[in-house]
Amino acid sequence: MRPPISMVLFTTLSGAAQGLLITLAGVQAAQALGLVQAPGHFYVAGAVGVLVLSGIGLIAASFHLGRPLRAWRAAAMWRTSWLSREVIVLPAFMASTAAWGVAHALQATPGALALLATLASALALLLYLCTAMIYGAVKVIREWATPLTPLNYTLLGLASGAVAAAALAAALLPSALPALASVALVLTLLGAAARGASLWRNLHLVPKTTLQSAIGVRHPQIRQTAQGAMGGSFATREFFHGRSPRFVQGMRWSAAGLAFGLPAVVLALGGAQAPAALLAALFVLQWLGLLAERWSFFAEARHPQNLYHGPAGR
Repeated sequence: MRPPISMVLFTTLSGAAQGLLITLAGVQAAQALGLVQAPGHFYVAGAVGVLVLSGIGLIAASFHLGRPLRAWRAAAMWRTSWLSREVIVLPAFMASTAAWGVAHALQATPGALALLATLASALALLLYLCTAMIYGAVKVIREWATPLTPLNYTLLGLASGAVAAAALAAALLPSALPALASVALVLTLLGAAARGASLWRNLHLVPKTTLQSAIGVRHPQIRQTAQGAMGGSFATREFFHGRSPRFVQGMRWSAAGLAFGLPAVVLALGGAQAPAALLAALFVLQWLGLLAERWSFFAEARHPQNLYHGPAGR
């Protein structure tokens, strides 16, 4: 499939925002248990970060719409469409996060803070599911139709958000940095394992259809010399990424190094004492790796119609 850049940006930025909120909610829970003492401005700054990341992602997603003024209609099919559910859950998540941040700024009661944190975290997890199932529910694309799709979206978003939370803690709450760095490391390793399992599965999938079955000819030797049209078409533009195998492999290695390898090394060797600037840079580098990972996620998808157009349509 052709990776839509707007969706690559949206899913990685929004995923990081959701992970940041869930991590901060975990810090608040630890504070309620007396394990850490965090000032209110720490949570306010975190809520602002969540909203900024979500807002930028939402702006990027708007470029994927054919008619942005009719975007509100996307919510109409919420009973059957994961996209409609995502359209509903995303603003609810942002609103609950804003309310949680305002509550901390106003020094609300612990009960109110716990309720808002729980609500925002639940919506964040639900949003991971909705976003991932937009693709995971497409049965015809077997690379996506697997429980690994929502698992990967969740773990990678949580890992990215945990790194952002560690950077925030290094600047505003150093006492929580060792624990948050450890959480970020564990989530990064879990994300790497889940993504590795997904990649291994996709590379070893045996197609259920062949070129022979696609065109209804059972001859054992078929060689395609044209894409079936004088020029490009919607099918060849939307269902082929148009990149060489070397480029695709390079994106996979970039994802492995930036999204998983580099963060794991930095967090394991010095995450507990790392300055905020280093962790902020690590968050950006990991996000760039996640861009490559998400690009690969889309590029790995093989639609059955590609059997007809074949390499000649790329």
